[in-house]
Amino acid sequence: MFKIKKKAAKPKSPILYNIIEDYSEFDAPGNVTACAMTQKEDLPAHAKILSESYDVPLETMTTLLTEGGVYVYPQIGGVLTRGLFACRVDPTGETPKQTWTLDLMQFAEVEQLTQGRGMRLDEVAALVFHRTLPEELSLKLEQKNLGIDYRTLDRAVAKGGDIKYIDFRKDWSPHFKRLCIMPDGRLVETGGLEEFAQLHGVTSAQAKTLVEQGGVLEVSGELLACQIVNGQPAVARFSAQNYVKAKELAAAKRIHLMDALSEVGYNDPVMMRGLVRKELSARP
Repeated sequence: MFKIKKKAAKPKSPILYNIIEDYSEFDAPGNVTACAMTQKEDLPAHAKILSESYDVPLETMTTLLTEGGVYVYPQIGGVLTRGLFACRVDPTGETPKQTWTLDLMQFAEVEQLTQGRGMRLDEVAALVFHRTLPEELSLKLEQKNLGIDYRTLDRAVAKGGDIKYIDFRKDWSPHFKRLCIMPDGRLVETGGLEEFAQLHGVTSAQAKTLVEQGGVLEVSGELLACQIVNGQPAVARFSAQNYVKAKELAAAKRIHLMDALSEVGYNDPVMMRGLVRKELSARP
């Protein structure tokens, strides 16, 4: 008798966050998403994913998540193209671990303050970062567990206890989902550049360039457009018909194609259907 082998189940992706608060609409550079975790930290998984997300060597990331500190990105061709990655660890354990990144402008301010005040780099990095955050988030960070009423949380989240760490993320990663508006109005959620590239039938390199720099990309007669709003990628895919309309509108009004696409999209009830539904469901 032949035995039928069962397909091995795909390993589940580690759960990094069970509390997510979005502040990405805030003005840059304070436009972050606060991703928090109440369960015990899975250090190897946490380090691996942050290492991949922020191009920090895994061994260095593991050390940062254990001891705290900063990682200054190396110069490329003699030019500094990125700021720094920071991790703050409270040795007493009273406040949750925090990680964040600083852009070049913030890093320049950090260097000036470090030299001018004689303070440590990690202290100034925290000072500069927290000063840019939305007031609402800053106030929450002064409260235990972000001031969240645990009676309103899902039991599986609340039973983990206090928040163990908060990652202030801005990136597009497998553990940080983003939405794309499709021509038929669907809001399709993808996590990570690979999944995004597969959805739209483009290469990973094309996807990376699009979501980091914004712009448009023709895909099978349709158009994939990304606009960087407050440092965050807003993505929509337009049908061939709407693409033609946008090009005609851009030529007639002498406006940028991206502005024309926005106008065409907002005036298309089918394309806006998903967004309207999402807004209605979010209302109390």
